[in-house]
Amino acid sequence: MTIPPPAEIRRIAYLGTPDLAVAPLTALVEAGFEIPLVVSRPDTRRGRGGGHQPSPVKAAALALGLPVTDDLADLARVEVDLGVVVAYGRIIPASLLDQLAMVNIHFSLLPRWRGAAPVERAILAGDATTGVCLMAVEEGLDTGAVYRRDEVAIDPDESLDELRGRLVDIGVAQLVDAMASGLGDPEPQVGEPVHAAKITAEERRIDWTDDAVDIHRRVRVGGAWTTFRDKRLKVHRTALADADGTPGSLDGTRAFAGSGSVDLLEVQPEGKGRQDAAAWRNGAQPTYSDRLV
Repeated sequence: MTIPPPAEIRRIAYLGTPDLAVAPLTALVEAGFEIPLVVSRPDTRRGRGGGHQPSPVKAAALALGLPVTDDLADLARVEVDLGVVVAYGRIIPASLLDQLAMVNIHFSLLPRWRGAAPVERAILAGDATTGVCLMAVEEGLDTGAVYRRDEVAIDPDESLDELRGRLVDIGVAQLVDAMASGLGDPEPQVGEPVHAAKITAEERRIDWTDDAVDIHRRVRVGGAWTTFRDKRLKVHRTALADADGTPGSLDGTRAFAGSGSVDLLEVQPEGKGRQDAAAWRNGAQPTYSDRLV
């Protein structure tokens, strides 16, 4: 489908699911576009009570008074000029793309890191830069031509949430500008595609024989964990340190890696809340023989 010129784009269907997809939806509404339908993933069970909770995008859409569905087929029942996709979480079928042109905000420098976890993979790989692409949606996974591309440096201590927040701001600016001034001619992706698979729980486990830089990256992505005295210990924040020792051993709040070390700043023992690492150490009182595993 051909994307219409900006003067003809007034009604936009929005497809998104997580927190990072809320700001672009809000920006479109604030820019005066009509959103006849928001499509998000189905409600999920959360919490101890097992109640169903809406996705962040669904919750935001309802707060804005917008109609929401979790059925893609409902798009055929509304009149829209364009579809905007941000972290929706499903491949859009070709039959729907034949009826409605769509653009997608993707948080990487395509074709590097196509897929579900582009920002996480960029951090884990130690990429010096990443970026945001406003791209055409095709049936393939993040294969479409690119209308807008912005590159940003990754700070070596930046967390996933911090980096993703910056990228969302850039993506919102790209989208609003494109809707106002037109998309122009897209450029095909050039280079070797790299897939950004979801981060597994096992990938989040810290291997203390790794280099300290790699461990610090894993912590920055979020959800990093290790074990201490056979119980899980989440590691929320670290800082690189320049000292060597036995991997997994502790010196105060300093944890030694295969090469180098990290200072533990914020941790979470099993069954407890997040806390300053110094407070955890004072309570746990690690001995010389204790190890993080």
